[in-house]
Amino acid sequence: MTDHILIERPETAPHVQVIRFNRPEKKNAFTRAMYQTMTDALRAADEASDIRVTAFLGSEGCFSAGNDLADFLAFAMSGSMGREVLDFLGVLATAKKPVISGVDGLAIGIGTTIHLHCDLTIASDRSLFKTPFVDLALVPEAASSLIAPRVMGHQRAFALLALGEGFSAAEAKDAGLIWKVTTPEALEAETLALAAKLAAKPPEALRIARDLIRGSAEDVLARIDEEARHFAAQLKSAEARAAFEAFMKR
Repeated sequence: MTDHILIERPETAPHVQVIRFNRPEKKNAFTRAMYQTMTDALRAADEASDIRVTAFLGSEGCFSAGNDLADFLAFAMSGSMGREVLDFLGVLATAKKPVISGVDGLAIGIGTTIHLHCDLTIASDRSLFKTPFVDLALVPEAASSLIAPRVMGHQRAFALLALGEGFSAAEAKDAGLIWKVTTPEALEAETLALAAKLAAKPPEALRIARDLIRGSAEDVLARIDEEARHFAAQLKSAEARAAFEAFMKR
């Protein structure tokens, strides 16, 4: 297990698993190893009777800057998103138990789209949600092209995913991307309290209610695969190479 992902069981919330991003020097950008650790943790939560809720947390001032640049360039060389990424997205989309998140600061790329799969998200008022996929000559991922229009309507989803417009915490709440806005100082305590509150619910009743609310994941999984095919094709394109070269010169 990489120490860039910490798997915690808070004493105040014994039935909660926390997946904490712990790479602040790189703004919690995700490597393949980090994706694998998160996948393993979600699978373990599905099977563990004493885990009822999983909560994602970043570090102070940064949730995640998205994919690690070195891994991103490796993806471009291979023409694939990477098996670890796709495995994580599949497990996240089909998690059997509630998944929540607490965001403080930057939430870029997958740092934004991950919340479309969370049941509840709390964000600090200094958070910024942004998906610069098209700016890098790439396409949306994590089934965001399917889920975001359902959640926020076509125009706001287009602004987020295609225009690459940044959303403040207040704008993200108004769009339905997140549930609640709080202060940076209160973010973690409120997230863990929310997780504990969910974990205290009758687990079978909560499972059924969640399944009814979320519906089938078949179309979500199909869209993840469809986006991945387009993503892989774009990674090999001339416009993507030009976009990456321009990004590296910044």
